[in-house]
Amino acid sequence: MGVARHRSGTGPAVRALASQIHPVFMLPPVAVSLIGSLLAARETGSFVPTVTALHATAIFAAVYTAHVKDGYVDFFVRDEDDEHPLSAAGCRLALVVAGSVFVVALAGVFLTAGLGAAALTAPTWALGYFHAPQLDTNPITATGGYPGGIALSLLGAFVAGHGSLTPTVFGLAGVLLAVLLGIKIIDDGQDYAYDRSIGKRTVAVVLGPNRARRLAEGFLAAGLLGVAILAAVGVFPTGTILAVFAFGAVAAIARRADPRLATMLLVRGAYVFLALLLVALWYRPFTGPLPIDIGVMGPYTYLATEVAFGALALALLWRAEAIASAARTIAVLYPLAYVWDWYTLEVGVFAIELRTGIDLLAIPIEEHLFMIVVPALVIGIHETLRGSDI
Repeated sequence: MGVARHRSGTGPAVRALASQIHPVFMLPPVAVSLIGSLLAARETGSFVPTVTALHATAIFAAVYTAHVKDGYVDFFVRDEDDEHPLSAAGCRLALVVAGSVFVVALAGVFLTAGLGAAALTAPTWALGYFHAPQLDTNPITATGGYPGGIALSLLGAFVAGHGSLTPTVFGLAGVLLAVLLGIKIIDDGQDYAYDRSIGKRTVAVVLGPNRARRLAEGFLAAGLLGVAILAAVGVFPTGTILAVFAFGAVAAIARRADPRLATMLLVRGAYVFLALLLVALWYRPFTGPLPIDIGVMGPYTYLATEVAFGALALALLWRAEAIASAARTIAVLYPLAYVWDWYTLEVGVFAIELRTGIDLLAIPIEEHLFMIVVPALVIGIHETLRGSDI
């Protein structure tokens, strides 16, 4: 029997084998491998293309193995899929070739980067090969296999280039694992009815759609909280908080979506999340001199920022037709905010340097404006989002 199911010859065989290269499935693990190598290069000051290429090749072979084996089991063993481009013999050939490539690349990682990098890389092939039919029947391994493989890809590539793990890359792997676990649980919710009908025990089937969704949201929140904590204790640079804001906004929108749309949003959001984390880890934008220092405005600096954000708040309130309701809220909030502000200034909690020096009722005039601008901006954003039905 030929490699391709429907046609014989070299051309159809090559096309059938190439059809198992699934970019959406394979790009993230390989990209994370390259990211691990780049982060290692930043730490050591040197980039080793050979080690990088060997590790990325090993990861590619592992995920190719996973895709071929999964397709083989679903079509030839479980009779779940309606079509498959490879014959059974073609699947076995693809698995042998991919496994051989993985072994050669892994040996290269071992010889060039050492045992630690090879030990972190080796399990990725096992996760791929045994995903079906062994690991995908258990809710823990079915959900955790792909996210776990991506975390191992990052750690293995970093150790290959650096020689050892650091708290930063270990924390990054943990954050990615948590976020990807949440996305995977939501993704599995798309096939809840079918998986339940064939007895496939995904998290959604075991817990039910609603409880599984809450668990997924818990993992997403844990990932974002992890970034915030790691930034607070100095393991991550402060700039990584921007990634929390960006992905948090996507997760908030996806929360109301069905599993299919939520997965699409979260997957794309995860790319942005990872990109912002990488930029912050690489460039550390909130350290060193600021690229733009508005402190040159001297005593009018604080006032200028309030004018800028106050204009934004006013525009949002005008668009949402919420100026009157915002004024009522601010009027009620203002006395409490005034007492709080006066007290904290009086006991020395903070000091304001770049201000005009004009005081009103024992506090700087800028603080009075602050107590108007901030709630106005919050209400403006809230009313705009509510009016847009997001």
